[in-house]
Amino acid sequence: MLDSIVAWLPEIWTALGQTLTMLAIGLTAAVVIGGPLGVLLFLVEEGQSLQNRPLALVLGWLVNTVRSFPFIILLVALVPFTRLIAGTSIGPLAAAVPLSFAAIPYFARMVEQNLREVPRGVIEAAHAMGASEAQIVLRVLLVEARAGLVLALTVLSISFLSYSAVAGVVGGGGIGDLAIRYGYYRFDTSIMVATIAILITLVQLIQFTGGRLARRLDKR
Repeated sequence: MLDSIVAWLPEIWTALGQTLTMLAIGLTAAVVIGGPLGVLLFLVEEGQSLQNRPLALVLGWLVNTVRSFPFIILLVALVPFTRLIAGTSIGPLAAAVPLSFAAIPYFARMVEQNLREVPRGVIEAAHAMGASEAQIVLRVLLVEARAGLVLALTVLSISFLSYSAVAGVVGGGGIGDLAIRYGYYRFDTSIMVATIAILITLVQLIQFTGGRLARRLDKR
């Protein structure tokens, strides 16, 4: 079995690179778009400084709608849009489009939940000292919630690592594609074992790194 795995190393490295590419694009979209969306969801909810019930209802509905789709269905439903954005519906870049769509509302809700855990007294004290909304968000909310946000990003990374494997089933490339095409369809046990080992290793690394960073940032 070891000799077989060694023979497949070039394919394994390529698949790993594709998986990491999909994950990087999806997580970047989650942080850049989902992060601010989560902050906005928090600020417009009832009792907050920018309270806006109609906007909160619309944003909440949009986020919940996207989150209600099982990923495999979302992946298929977005094929026309994926072709428009990536120019193709197969490959890691194409798979990154539905991954990003799924990651944005997922992370937005996590950000919203973590900001709710910030003590209200800290926010009120910042308001009393004349801090602007931008200052409160950047210097109070995000600073107080940073450990929780790191853990949220860790959970998101692990979840979407499995999503990237699902994307491989429909031509997205990556570890999932390699496992299905060669491990399952060709009954190559060595490839299946290798891909499982890689996924387990990645999950352990992500969890260890995220947990360690969160503990360092947690000043409570």
